Amino acid sequence: MYWDDHSPPHFHAKYESYEITVNILTGVVDGRFPKRALRHVLDWYDIHKDELMEDWELCRIKESPKPIEPLE
Repeated sequence: MYWDDHSPPHFHAKYESYEITVNILTGVVDGRFPKRALRHVLDWYDIHKDELMEDWELCRIKESPKPIEPLE
C-alpha cells in the first residue's frame, strides 16, 4: 500500500517486471502477473483481506499499517 493512495481500497504486488493492483473489497486484479505468482497473491489476499482493509484505513488516517504475515 502507498500512503495517500487513491480509492478504491487496494494493494500493489510486484514480481520481477510485473505489477498488479488488487481491489481489497472485490478481489479484482488490474495488471498482468505470471499465473503461479498471481495464485500466491490471491491465496494470501483471501487469508488476509480483513487485515488489508484495516491497514488501508490506518494509512488513510496517516498511521502505520500493521505487519501482515507472508504466505507460507
